[in-house]
Amino acid sequence: MTGRRLRAALVLAALPAAAAGAAVVALKAGHRRLYADRHRIELTPQPRRSCPDCRGGGGCWVDGANPEMEACGCWTNRATWRLRLLPVPAWPNEPAF
Repeated sequence: MTGRRLRAALVLAALPAAAAGAAVVALKAGHRRLYADRHRIELTPQPRRSCPDCRGGGGCWVDGANPEMEACGCWTNRATWRLRLLPVPAWPNEPAF
């Protein structure tokens, strides 16, 4: 293998790792959590640590006869993104059950 081809192969091998690292940085900067399984991929918002109202706790407790947690707007006003995945078909040679 020549030097150019070896260098190109190493660059191509490093691309998936660099893309995964960039995705992690983007999710951290956007304050979102990634969840993935065989049925869906979901990005949910997370509370911001720099929020002056909740200080990263996600809300504050409201006093009264029935104390409840009131969610902070730093994360509740942002949408959850879901991508539903197509179901995997059964093998054509196998019976259904």
